[in-house]
Amino acid sequence: MADITNVDGLRSSARRPKFDWSLVIFGLLAAILVGLVVYPMSRLFIESVSDPETGGFTLGNFVAVASRSRYLIAYWHTIQLALATVVMSVAMALPMAWVVSRTDIPGRSIFYFGTLGAFIMPPFLGAIGWILLAGPNAGWINQIWTSLTGLEAPLVNIFSLWGLAFVIALNVFPLIFIFATSALDLISSEMEEAAAIHGAGPMRTTWIITLPLALPAILGAIMLVFLETIALYGTPALIAIPARFNVATTQLTTFFEYPAKIELAMAFSVPLVLITVVMLGGQRLLLRGGHVAVSGKGGARTAMRVGRWKWLFLAHGIAVTLLAVVLPAGILVSTSFQVAWAKAPTLSNLTLDNYYAILFEQATVREAMFNTVVFALTSATACTVLGFLTAYVVIRKLIPYSPALAFLAVAPVAVPGIVLAICFYAAFAGPPFSLYGSSMIIILAFITRFLPIAFVSCASGIRSLNPELEEAVRIHGGSRLRALSEVVAPVLKKSLLGIWILVFVICSRELSTAMFLTSHQNRVISILTLDMSEQGDYETLAAMGVVLLVVTSTVVAIGMRSLGRDFMLRRN
Repeated sequence: MADITNVDGLRSSARRPKFDWSLVIFGLLAAILVGLVVYPMSRLFIESVSDPETGGFTLGNFVAVASRSRYLIAYWHTIQLALATVVMSVAMALPMAWVVSRTDIPGRSIFYFGTLGAFIMPPFLGAIGWILLAGPNAGWINQIWTSLTGLEAPLVNIFSLWGLAFVIALNVFPLIFIFATSALDLISSEMEEAAAIHGAGPMRTTWIITLPLALPAILGAIMLVFLETIALYGTPALIAIPARFNVATTQLTTFFEYPAKIELAMAFSVPLVLITVVMLGGQRLLLRGGHVAVSGKGGARTAMRVGRWKWLFLAHGIAVTLLAVVLPAGILVSTSFQVAWAKAPTLSNLTLDNYYAILFEQATVREAMFNTVVFALTSATACTVLGFLTAYVVIRKLIPYSPALAFLAVAPVAVPGIVLAICFYAAFAGPPFSLYGSSMIIILAFITRFLPIAFVSCASGIRSLNPELEEAVRIHGGSRLRALSEVVAPVLKKSLLGIWILVFVICSRELSTAMFLTSHQNRVISILTLDMSEQGDYETLAAMGVVLLVVTSTVVAIGMRSLGRDFMLRRN
């Protein structure tokens, strides 16, 4: 009888559900998101309506911003800059996207190389390259122009609003290329063939049929370019400030001159955030209601024959590649081996001392390069893990209010990087955290800034998996974490590697988010670039930039070998 009782007791204990500790981990995940996203972003709105003397509620900060013509002019310059950048980016990217997706033009690999190279090239290094090329006094283009014509007046001057827009467009046009090619790839060529039968040529067919079908995606990409431009700091700091005009991001730095005016900085930032929210909402509506599906396969496509036009479009793609990648990278490599960059690269002017200096002599540069790599490695790893876990919780609805986690994970995309840096400065720089000058504050800012990339990409992959695989693990006694680590993660390992590489590359070139959070102890290459450019030490700066390009290009090459040539140019 006692044996029967013991057996019944064992059976009842076996039937008793085990507590799933993975739910505790997922709960901690929600708390981490609140700390990384809600707390610093709430400081933006709290500080913007706080009186700097009493701490009470006030709208005086917004009144002060609206009543100063200097601040309003910075806003106006920003809008002008964004519009000019959009026009130039469309002119660069749209013909390339159409050629790659719809035509039989040879040499299309050049277009991919130009787009990928422009993405890898950090904006601040591209700006430095074009300062060396098109500076009004010593730029190489103007030197050659003067030697050929004898004219002292410069042919080009990069230190202008149009010059700034041109340099930014060379860096952001891949956004339009990616969105446009994704949309154009989904369009069947049947209607184009029908137009050709009725006598329409390639250009007319493209204008009246192909482009209208892809227009929602193109407009969505244009909005992203606009937002990227108004949020960019590094390139305007290198070009706009010497040209003696401010845009919104460079104006923000003036609020941190002694004595710091954090409240005014926050109030000045709020319109930038509101513009970003509105345009991101508009972009989402466009892509949701567009004529081209954003998933599934398009109909049959036949490459369009463009005849003699192919040479014009091929020349256009080569020109964009030269302007965006070859010329700035070439001048950086050339300068890195020179004693004096403005002199001719003769044997007497060639040296390896610049590389020896940054690798063995200048501790500041060596520490900045080390910090850049370590911060990028740590941030990319943490961002990928956090995005993966958050996406799993949201897609599988493991905890109550999981859609709120999705909102928190994508919310940082609505905050420009330099504004996020101000939020983290206000939230974590002082007591009780006192993280200013530490590595942790920059890593946390990077994780928050790029979490939306990891979350959206991981969510797309997890959504495509049938949950039956995970349920099988659960039926056999495994926990959620075991199912996640032994089933979901191995299936998505290539996607996770691609996300990690993408975030690593972006972190290694990020400047805006590091602003206001760095000191002499935790400087990264992007911040050190601004300091060295002010000193005119372009030779050492170029050597440092070449090393950074070699590191990021190596990481991207590994990704291309493992994941495919175009893994960084796919739109998820």
